[in-house]
Amino acid sequence: MFYVASKVFWLFAQPSSLCAMALVAGFLVLALTRLRRLGFSLAFGGLTLLLAGGFLPIGNYLVLPLEQRFANEQLPTAAQPVAGIIILGGFEDGWVSAGREGLAINEAAERLTEGVRLARRWPQAKVVFTGGVGGLIVRGTDAAGPVGKYLEDVGIARDRIKLEPRARNTQENATFAKDLLKPRSGQRWLLVTSAYHMPRSIGVFRAAGFGVIAAPVDYRTRDSRDLVRMFSSIPAGLERFDLGVREWIGLIGYRLTGRTKTLFPGPK
Repeated sequence: MFYVASKVFWLFAQPSSLCAMALVAGFLVLALTRLRRLGFSLAFGGLTLLLAGGFLPIGNYLVLPLEQRFANEQLPTAAQPVAGIIILGGFEDGWVSAGREGLAINEAAERLTEGVRLARRWPQAKVVFTGGVGGLIVRGTDAAGPVGKYLEDVGIARDRIKLEPRARNTQENATFAKDLLKPRSGQRWLLVTSAYHMPRSIGVFRAAGFGVIAAPVDYRTRDSRDLVRMFSSIPAGLERFDLGVREWIGLIGYRLTGRTKTLFPGPK
């Protein structure tokens, strides 16, 4: 129920959707009613949000603190044993992969490339992929198989690879990974995901009783200079705006529903 509700809510709550809905509603009100002030207000509000979110660094103001939260987290040294490296899904495109007989990846590809780099640093560690098929309107296709094949192709031994293909969201990532791996006290497990997504991911794994070490990747911001750096196109700015709003809403929603124990999880 939570999964479906979160998907439906986000479909309408993301800033890019709000811009479009406000513009369409404003034009319809102007065309079909005499409520001109309301129509102009809706259309102007939608256009203002579109331009502000598209060009101004609003999205960076939301994303930068998320990415900085675990930016200084220290990984174990190469001499310290690591039980496994957990790579969260979200970088793979199962639909394209199924049709092209390979592994198609998106802008979050660093989850995979850095996961492989860490796997080479700790050659005895398990390499775990957790990610299933999400989406309500447009259904995806499972990509766990292509991910596993890719890991083998780049030299990861098959007996090191663990695939978890059912998880549809971060909470299921933590729950299903714990069931699969059965971590023991004292073991070190690295969690690889996008830096903006790391606070929520760490919070969920902690709440599930699975202690992990943050290995953030896929940074979208550089530093505080991005707070005064405008975007070169409206789609780029809106994408960053959507990303930041989505993650903060996710943090609030997960805290309110007990899926995390703190609103903004950070290093211990």
